[in-house]
Amino acid sequence: MFTPSSFATRDLVWLDRLIARDAFVTVVTTGPDGLPFVTLLPVLYRRDGDAIVVEGHWAKANPQSRHSGPALLLVHGPHGYVSPGWYPDKESEGRVPTWNYAAAELRGTLETITDRDWLIDLLDRLSTHNETQVGSDWRFDPDDTRQAKLLPGIVGFRFRAEQVQIKLKLSQNHPDANQLSVIAALEAEGTPASRELAQWMRDVRDPAAAGG
Repeated sequence: MFTPSSFATRDLVWLDRLIARDAFVTVVTTGPDGLPFVTLLPVLYRRDGDAIVVEGHWAKANPQSRHSGPALLLVHGPHGYVSPGWYPDKESEGRVPTWNYAAAELRGTLETITDRDWLIDLLDRLSTHNETQVGSDWRFDPDDTRQAKLLPGIVGFRFRAEQVQIKLKLSQNHPDANQLSVIAALEAEGTPASRELAQWMRDVRDPAAAGG
């Protein structure tokens, strides 16, 4: 991922925040034909210092479930259009449109897992995490034959990150007046997405206040 220094951060708190916001990632591997293969998947994430582990599962019918070894995970954050009309210096500096966004790229090693007990534990953790997010309480029950018969239809994975790039392209390359004007314009749009992007811009300007 092309990441100019003004948009790069090594602070993994931002990765924590990206995945806490949306634990739905893009998994990229290379198939036997040498071409990239892509799957979008919900995942579980944990970090101990710099050690990062991401876990999830594919449908067994997905060809990527037979891939292991080097892999790439893309983590997606808030994003939105920025009009040059929002900049106070638009005329003097000849400003042009751009797109603000936050994202991360993780490179590492993918391990496929078919152990039944591991898969049961994964499904229990996934359902617990996601059901909590929506205020519900469904749980995977391995003793329910209707559910248990689905286990052979999935393949689990564990991804260990070896390189992490975090990109926060949030107008840091602009003077303060432009940044504040973009924040105000995004707030004025009034959509959940624009307000979220405005908040991320505030937070990158003042990481201490954001808990970063």
